[in-house]
Amino acid sequence: MSIWVGAALLLAVFGTSMLSGIFGMAGGLILLGILLLLLPVGTAIAAQGAIQLIANGSRAFMSRGHINWRILAIMTLGLITAGIVLFTLRYAPDVVTVYFVIGLLPILLWIPQSWLALDASKPHHAFICGFLGGGVNLAVGVAGPTIDMFFIRTAMDRRAIIATKAAAQVVNHAAKIVFYWQATAVLTGFDWALIAVAAPLAIAGTSAGYWVLQHLTDANFKRWTRLIVTAVGIYYVCRGISLLI
Repeated sequence: MSIWVGAALLLAVFGTSMLSGIFGMAGGLILLGILLLLLPVGTAIAAQGAIQLIANGSRAFMSRGHINWRILAIMTLGLITAGIVLFTLRYAPDVVTVYFVIGLLPILLWIPQSWLALDASKPHHAFICGFLGGGVNLAVGVAGPTIDMFFIRTAMDRRAIIATKAAAQVVNHAAKIVFYWQATAVLTGFDWALIAVAAPLAIAGTSAGYWVLQHLTDANFKRWTRLIVTAVGIYYVCRGISLLI
């Protein structure tokens, strides 16, 4: 990776971390797409996990007072179950599948509440959220919409939603790094140095996004979350189609 590409990547880390700090998602979707242009799919997923672990970790720490620890614990059990299933199946991702899956994920945010009345505050729903969200995150690198559909319809306010989702993503990204650890062998010392430098930028971007979050209403927060993630999803579907053609 050249110096100029690395510099552009660092700017992208700041921007996507800020976006995630505001909406709790979308930033990871965009960052993964950038990394997929530069690295093999498994390596890109692991690298994105390392950067997002820092960004989500800082966001979870800043909003730790709003984390619902019971929901987080149950979701983690679901993630562990999904990880065992994928490991047993010897799952390995391919780039076209990754593009299509993450491109279609935003559809989940538009499903009417009357069709799927999902609520992460219910224990069995939290486990399913952890299993599906954690499984998709391990399989294609991101799972924001999968997790979000369990939260966006709850009675929790935006601060509790952001905090609990951030903490869950910390666990998910850590699991992703472990799952794809062998794929990181292609990363050079310069690549690892970039990831290290990206850490403070991810935290700075998250802090800026958290400040903006405090000035959003719950209605605007949920509406803009759907619109932004849907726009990103459309790009990924188009990208997947272009690779097939």
